[in-house]
Amino acid sequence: MTDTRPAKRIMLFYPPGRFYQRGEDRSQGNVENSTATTMRAPNDLGYAAAAIKARGHEVFVRDYQTSRRSEDELLADFAAFAPDAVFVSITNATIFTDLELVARLKDARPNLVVLLKGAIFFDPDQALLDHLDLSRVDYLIGQESDFVVGRLIDAHFFDQAALPDIGGILYRDARGWRKTAFACFETDLDALPFPDRSLLENRLYVRPDTGEPQATIATSRGCPSRCIFCVTPTISGSKLRLRSPGNILEELRECHHKHGIRDFFFKSDTFTIDQKWAQEVCAAITGSDLAGKIRFVANSKVKPISLETLAAMKRAGCWLVAFGYESGHPETLERIRKGTTVEDNRRATALAKQAGLLTFGFFLIGLPWESREHLGATRRLIFELDNDFLEVHIAVPYPGTVLHDEAVAHGLITDSVLGKDYFNAPTVGTAHLGMAEIEAFRRNTLLRFHLRPSYIARKLVQAGARPRVLANYVRFGLRLLHNTLGGN
Repeated sequence: MTDTRPAKRIMLFYPPGRFYQRGEDRSQGNVENSTATTMRAPNDLGYAAAAIKARGHEVFVRDYQTSRRSEDELLADFAAFAPDAVFVSITNATIFTDLELVARLKDARPNLVVLLKGAIFFDPDQALLDHLDLSRVDYLIGQESDFVVGRLIDAHFFDQAALPDIGGILYRDARGWRKTAFACFETDLDALPFPDRSLLENRLYVRPDTGEPQATIATSRGCPSRCIFCVTPTISGSKLRLRSPGNILEELRECHHKHGIRDFFFKSDTFTIDQKWAQEVCAAITGSDLAGKIRFVANSKVKPISLETLAAMKRAGCWLVAFGYESGHPETLERIRKGTTVEDNRRATALAKQAGLLTFGFFLIGLPWESREHLGATRRLIFELDNDFLEVHIAVPYPGTVLHDEAVAHGLITDSVLGKDYFNAPTVGTAHLGMAEIEAFRRNTLLRFHLRPSYIARKLVQAGARPRVLANYVRFGLRLLHNTLGGN
């Protein structure tokens, strides 16, 4: 039977402004103040566009922030496309400016349907909703938008009685905001269409050192770890859901053969947590026509990890593995429920280096109980591990996490963490340290680490005879100096 429902026009976008990893709901990273990261592809827009197009609607996709387009350009596109609905990916840090923008769009087109997507909207309490001006918003998507946005568009325009059956959203009725069922996660990840990269400006999302286009491949969802600062077990579930190696390979092949992309970021909370599966993914690559033609980066927890898995990743094209060490102090690792030890941090780093992989170390400071002793232990481990790339984040107590509850109990949140990020004072400090001292610790540690003659020499060797890589290392070095010496 032919579908005779009229097609709707849906505009999907990242608003203009500062660079944030809007598509990564776990952290929504501030890219501009980081040491060595670049914007990653807006897979959430790509997935949503593919799902909406499959239902016969017309879509317009644009990442205004990364393309450095202005609000005037957005407004011109909005007027020209005349959408029936907009889908906007928001972050905790940008929520207030995002709401101001959609209010202007709604005022321009009063019948416009506004859908906002973001981790902040996962089963939110009424106090959070009351803290925001949501008067121009029609739908809030707090769970994995990839699975629901197509159904939500159809339900709004053609069958509003179906809204209560769409999980992970909030919608309005005569009594106010209504929640549907949260924490009901889709298990068949292979059923998702690939992000529609024909609608994305793939050249904008690059590998940091070479500047070549880099696509993001979401390899899994969910995380069984229970770290108190992380929203992943809430918004994606604590059960690990894996894509099949064959399905991942097909997306890699599409990116490489159709879009000419050979660099990838494997997006998962920890790619190596199921080592058998990780090795199967790597075997699928090495046994395919992509063998020796692609390169990728992956996140990993320091435990479980084995040389066998890391070596398989290296053979498949992995060049960098990112470890979330978090701390060099045993008490902090225990209290954040990381499930790892300082010795695990050391062992994983040694194995990665033995496998020939570069390492990116991530550390977390400013947790409610931390003192100078804790920070000192973390600094010592940072210099001992001597990663190839380093980032130090200030803990953000995201609403809905145990860390948020602890920060409130210690009186460390004076108002709200909304509008903040992990480089911009989300709390007043810890029970023992003021935020000024924590921020100074971060700046000084990053400067001391990166300005060592041995580190600079290593970067020169890694750049080799590749002027573009050397230029990018210099660019990141200047950004580091600007952020640490010039302030944020």
